[in-house]
Amino acid sequence: MFNNIVFAYPWVLYFLIIIPLLVVWYFLRGKKNRSSIIYSSSKLFPENFTSIRTKFIHLPFFLRLLALALLIIALARPQDFTTGTNVNTEGIDIAIVLDISGSMLAEDFKPNRLEAAKQVVDKFIQGRISDRIGLVIFSRDAFTQCPLTIDYAVLRNLLREIKSGMLQDGTAIGNAIANGVNRLKDSDAKSKVIILITDGVNNAGEVDPLSAAEIARTFGIRIYSIGVGTRGEAPYPVQTPFGIRYQMVPVEIDEALLKQIAERTGGQYFRATNNRALEEIYNRIDKMEKSKIEITSYRSARELYFHWLAVAFIFLMIEVGLSNTILRKLP
Repeated sequence: MFNNIVFAYPWVLYFLIIIPLLVVWYFLRGKKNRSSIIYSSSKLFPENFTSIRTKFIHLPFFLRLLALALLIIALARPQDFTTGTNVNTEGIDIAIVLDISGSMLAEDFKPNRLEAAKQVVDKFIQGRISDRIGLVIFSRDAFTQCPLTIDYAVLRNLLREIKSGMLQDGTAIGNAIANGVNRLKDSDAKSKVIILITDGVNNAGEVDPLSAAEIARTFGIRIYSIGVGTRGEAPYPVQTPFGIRYQMVPVEIDEALLKQIAERTGGQYFRATNNRALEEIYNRIDKMEKSKIEITSYRSARELYFHWLAVAFIFLMIEVGLSNTILRKLP
């Protein structure tokens, strides 16, 4: 009954101590002032005779006490508060561009590069509050897995569904950037960012990566490029008639190109050689690209005293009615 209720004058509730005192006073007084009539013999009445009046003789008093308790609560002014916050943000739109080519299955990251990248991206999404985030995947071509959205639950579900082989194998970095630009170019956000994750060398696609970077700069989009892969060679799973076997393959990342892409757009290039380094890179980007949020709290009160007062009045009317009719006491 009192959940989420706040009293404007809580000190008034101390008057409720009157209730048990009145009960004690009522029964002590009743013993002293009990009315009696002398009969010549109790045989005039049936054995164990009790009437409705006898059973409910104390009801008017307890109704009056209940009405008094409700009146005291009403005088304390019970209120129900609604609270909340209005969030105003400058807004950042982010397109995550993720390489899903076959080389992303190399296991220099655990369990592999693609799954490690997905885990870090998922954690990055959970750390955002009101930024719109989109997801682009690419290999030989680029595809929008999720347009810009603030529905992070949907975005994370679509992220989990990503796997290597969804697109024909290859590495079309230029196409990937162009697709990300296409997601962001019409945005009116104050900050527009592409986070590009790849482990290879551009070898496919119709769009030159540096030309795509120039287009991104034209639309005020910063690109953070991340090269994922250890240095030297990495274990790569190969399916054979005898099951999966691992062979060491050279790690080839066009770092010079990724640096140029980032520098031309005012972003930065990062190299991740293991899971921890990749997570640290995302943490750095997360800190650099934080929304400026202004929170306004509000609290509105709803007065509830009328309900308590109305119920008290009803109990009082019932008490008066009973005391003057079927439960009336004769002198």
